[in-house]
Amino acid sequence: MAHLNENLKHSAHLFPDRAAFVFQGETTTYAELDQQVEYLAAALAQRGIGKGDAVALLLDNRPEFVSAYYAVLRTGAAVVPMNPIYTPREIGFILSNSKAKAVVALAALEPVLTPLRDQLPDLQMVIYAGPAVNGLTIDQLISEKQTGFEPPQQDENDLAVILYTSGTTGQPKGAMLSHLNMDSNAEAMGVLFELEPDDRVVAVLPMFHVFCMTVCLNGPIRSGATMLIVQKFHPAEVVNVIREQKASCFAGVPTMYNYMLQLPDATRADFATIRVCCSGGASMPVELLHKFEEKYGVKIMEGYGLSEAAPATAFNPIRGTRKPGSVGIDLPGVVNKVVDPEGNELPRGEVGELVVQGPNVMLGYLGLPDETAAALKNGWLHTGDLARMDEEGYIYIVDRKKDMILVDGYNVYPREVEEVLYQHPAIIEAAVIGVPDEVHGEAVKAFVALKEVAVSQEEIVAFCSDKLAKYKVPCQVEFVPELPKNSTGKILRRSLRK
Repeated sequence: MAHLNENLKHSAHLFPDRAAFVFQGETTTYAELDQQVEYLAAALAQRGIGKGDAVALLLDNRPEFVSAYYAVLRTGAAVVPMNPIYTPREIGFILSNSKAKAVVALAALEPVLTPLRDQLPDLQMVIYAGPAVNGLTIDQLISEKQTGFEPPQQDENDLAVILYTSGTTGQPKGAMLSHLNMDSNAEAMGVLFELEPDDRVVAVLPMFHVFCMTVCLNGPIRSGATMLIVQKFHPAEVVNVIREQKASCFAGVPTMYNYMLQLPDATRADFATIRVCCSGGASMPVELLHKFEEKYGVKIMEGYGLSEAAPATAFNPIRGTRKPGSVGIDLPGVVNKVVDPEGNELPRGEVGELVVQGPNVMLGYLGLPDETAAALKNGWLHTGDLARMDEEGYIYIVDRKKDMILVDGYNVYPREVEEVLYQHPAIIEAAVIGVPDEVHGEAVKAFVALKEVAVSQEEIVAFCSDKLAKYKVPCQVEFVPELPKNSTGKILRRSLRK
């Protein structure tokens, strides 16, 4: 049976004295982590948290995230991870929609949560990481050292995590992921990256995000490896952690790699212990991939995933062929295919929607039967991403269906234009959107952030004209100090549209 709860117990049994994680120089062993989780789960259960309940986490990367996450699962409840920088309105919506019975939050969020409690009839308990005036703390609950807790009978199809996906339209939707969904993906990533107990995995991606949760939290715990928890992404600090803690695996989004590439003092020696880097969350410009690998002497494996698939569906393999610009091949146990609007599989090389089937595909969206039916058709998850597959089954993400730009009826995929912009020596980051155009329907507009060099709009347009068909060349270029990003570092095209 595939179950997240068993993974921690198993690793604590096999490797009690190994480091489960290192945070700010302090090490916690698997035996210590398992004991904390046991005490915390017992205290939560004693206060009425159990099967069928939801408990929200409003935490950044810190040891309490790990212990709270596994303690909630051990009670039989589901975890609702949330970004702690959400606005009160967003926090209120998710707590209400998930009917969260308890929330574990940063102490700094007390002024936000206290007024919200009156509007949330389901919310019975707020627990803080750190000292708080109006609530319990995690340390208090652990220090009760309650024993005799009997976890409920659990099934692999029980709900483990509800992930709210930032809906491009309207309110966020809660993707319901079972223990099987989460565990099968953690297992597949472990197999893919050949995770061993000796591995030391940098966890700097936000833990409330599914990419970090699977690759840097559940994956290592399943393998008995060590997490190197970093609270916030500061490029120089991350490189220091990699060097000083002898990290072997690093997971990041393309913007993180871009920032580390720009560090003047970082060298190959800093990355000497790194065995594998992986990138996801957004497409990595090929130019950036090559420059980073050249500078630091590491290999970056690009992959693809989405919240609804816990998250990974494809990755470039460590052994065998790796194709820059591609998100790789099917993850073990998962099948991807490219289909036309009627759901028929397209010949290799043709662009269509990417659909996925596997043990990692969500149960559905919480309380949204119509949206669930639209996303899950005949057992296939429709991703909303446009892709093509080559003869060997390697997948190339072309773009989000909704990001496609129509110029005179021709399809322009923003990613293709961005790939060209990244080749310009003065450009650090770039993003492309469609803007209304009376003559052509839509026109291509580029937003670029530059190094300390003066470059004109005309030069950039000329640079693109050499490499792209006329209708794909940006007709407007706007210079910005940096591009807007979400908490994971993904560039937000929709903010640029506004």
